[in-house]
Amino acid sequence: MEVSKADLKRSSDVFINGIGVTLVETVDQPLGVSLVNSRKSTKTATSGDLVELAQVVQRGDEGVHSAACNKLSVIADQIRYLQEQAKQVLEKAKRDSDLHHAACNIVKKPGSIYYLYERDSGQKYLSIISPQEWGSAAPRKYHGGYRLEVDRTWTPIDEVPAKDKEQGMLNSVLQLKEGIVRAAINFAPHDHPN
Repeated sequence: MEVSKADLKRSSDVFINGIGVTLVETVDQPLGVSLVNSRKSTKTATSGDLVELAQVVQRGDEGVHSAACNKLSVIADQIRYLQEQAKQVLEKAKRDSDLHHAACNIVKKPGSIYYLYERDSGQKYLSIISPQEWGSAAPRKYHGGYRLEVDRTWTPIDEVPAKDKEQGMLNSVLQLKEGIVRAAINFAPHDHPN
């Protein structure tokens, strides 16, 4: 399929196998000035050229589609992760609220461990006495031990060692950051070697 210069001048869009190929319009006198001989500077497009251009456009479209799908897949994974995180946050918030509302005859203090029991009547209550301390007189239903944190959240006693380790790491990072900030504040520009 031979495409003439006249055809290219009339339309810069050509469709090959349903794929639109936009060619650069040719202008004999850009801005009213003839710069070169347009017959020598404009190549006549052949059908092979147009098919190759259409294939390049198609590969470009496929690449854009693939990149968009990959990015959307990453976003979908992040959404699923955030949904799971939100679910965990809500479950912990409900548990913490239930623990705060459990019957208790003592003032709860952060850092202390409390044990959740349930009476035969269904009333849940907090005690500072562990099941081991109760011995054979322990209440029938024991629902776990929890440490009250400074931020008023609760940590199950089996998670306390991991929580303490994490907190120690965070404290180290904060101390390091404070040291870096102090060093930056005390830094004297004239002490810096050039």
